[in-house]
Amino acid sequence: MGNKGSGPDFDSSCVSFLKSTLPQLHLRWSGFCKVRGTVCKRLKRRIRMLGIVDFDAYRAYLDAHEAEWETFDALCRIPISRFYRDHGVFERLELETLPGLAEEVIARGGKPVIDIWSLGSASGEEPYTVSILWQMALARKFPHLAIDILATDSEPTMIERARRGCYGNGSLKELPQSWREAAFERLDDLLCIRPAYRACITFELADVRHKLPPGPFDLILCRNVIFTYFDGGLQRRYCRILHRLLRPGGVLVLGKHGRLPENAAELFFAVDRNVPIYRTRKAETQPPAPGTG
Repeated sequence: MGNKGSGPDFDSSCVSFLKSTLPQLHLRWSGFCKVRGTVCKRLKRRIRMLGIVDFDAYRAYLDAHEAEWETFDALCRIPISRFYRDHGVFERLELETLPGLAEEVIARGGKPVIDIWSLGSASGEEPYTVSILWQMALARKFPHLAIDILATDSEPTMIERARRGCYGNGSLKELPQSWREAAFERLDDLLCIRPAYRACITFELADVRHKLPPGPFDLILCRNVIFTYFDGGLQRRYCRILHRLLRPGGVLVLGKHGRLPENAAELFFAVDRNVPIYRTRKAETQPPAPGTG
C-alpha cells in the first residue's frame, strides 16, 4: 500500500487506512465518506511532517506511539458550519419548536429561560443563528422570556473563532438578509456579530466523550456529531445520555441526514418525518453519565 502523495493510489490507501483505524476511535467509516477528502489531506500533511513514507508506516507509528492517537482523532474532526444551515430545521424551530418550548417554560413557572445546548458548535454559526432567530422573530412574542445557550466544541481553534464572532460573507449567505443587516457590523472585510446577539451564549471547550454539562436542557442541538460520526455503540449510549440531559418533553435536533439508533423509540418520538427533530418520552430509569459507573 504505497502513498504517492496524491492521485487514486493515495486516495485508496487513505480509505483503507480509515476503514481499519476509525473503529478504534469508536468512529464509523460511513460518516466520513463524504468528507474523506478533508481528512485525507490532513493525514497527508501529518505523514509528511513525521517523515513517514505511507499509511502502513503511519499505522505502525500509531501502534508505537499511543499519544499519536489523540492527534489522529483531532485530524478526524469536521467543523463544517454555516449560518442558517439546513434552513428547514431553523424554520421549524421558529414556527413551532421554540414557541412551543416557550409556552411550556411559562406554564411550569420558575426561571423564565429556555435552556439550550449547541453540541459541536464549531465556530459558532449554529448558536449565533439561534440567538438571531430568537431576537428577530420571537422575543417580542415572549417579552418576559430569555434564552440561554451553552455552545461546546472539542476544537480550541473553533471555540476561539466563535468567541471572536467574525465571519466572511460565505458563512452568512443563507441567513435572511434582514437578519444579517440587523445582527452584524462590518470590520474590514469581515462581518462581526453585534454584542446584543452574543450575550445569551457561553462558549466552552469540551469533548462530549469526556465531559458533559449538568443540564437539564429544554433543547439540544446535536447536528452532525454523535449520530453522524460515532459508531453504533456510542450512539446507543449517548441517545440515553441526551435523553437524561433533557427535561421531560424536551427537544433533540439532529443533522439533516442524522438518524437515532434502534433503542431510541423508547426514549424519543419524531416530530416530523421530514425534519430530524425529536421530543423525549418519559423513562423509568436513566443511565449514568460517562465515567460515573
